[in-house]
Amino acid sequence: MDYQNYINEGINARKNIDIKKIGKIASDIVSTFENNGKLIVFGNGGSAADSQHFVAELTGHFMKERKPLPAIALTTNTSSLTAIGNDYSYDEIFSRQVQALCNKNDYVVGISTSGNSKNVINAMKEAKKIGAHTLGMSGGNGGMLKGICDDLFLADSDKTSIIQEVHITAIHMICYIIDEHY
Repeated sequence: MDYQNYINEGINARKNIDIKKIGKIASDIVSTFENNGKLIVFGNGGSAADSQHFVAELTGHFMKERKPLPAIALTTNTSSLTAIGNDYSYDEIFSRQVQALCNKNDYVVGISTSGNSKNVINAMKEAKKIGAHTLGMSGGNGGMLKGICDDLFLADSDKTSIIQEVHITAIHMICYIIDEHY
């Protein structure tokens, strides 16, 4: 592996982050909170970790001390995940939770590096039916998320690891803007 090329690709992907889109996403999330909605986030593997990280920055604090903000990661309740996966299907682990917890005032973020994770797609479709605002976070061309979500944040890479690095950078930028608002 050419480490310098890998590092440079990651740097370039971060340089290509759409700052205006980050600002809009943060503003929309703030509006959600101000309208008594909550943030609901989910993904698989590293994207599950990013979901939990995002929620931790909001329910705790990011860079400034402020009130805790209403956010839920659907990846944390292992009893729900395994019961739904066993009784229904792994493809429904997030959509069943969205049906139970989401309302039209909420902002729903599905993270999938490929944009094609079936359980993320199913949950985003369910959130749209409910009337919640949906954001897909992906890489490459956005996969199937591209045609489903109200908004799409794309990391400028086709490498899963770099997509994940860009996603967490974007999440931190969003949290910074939210901190500045409060």
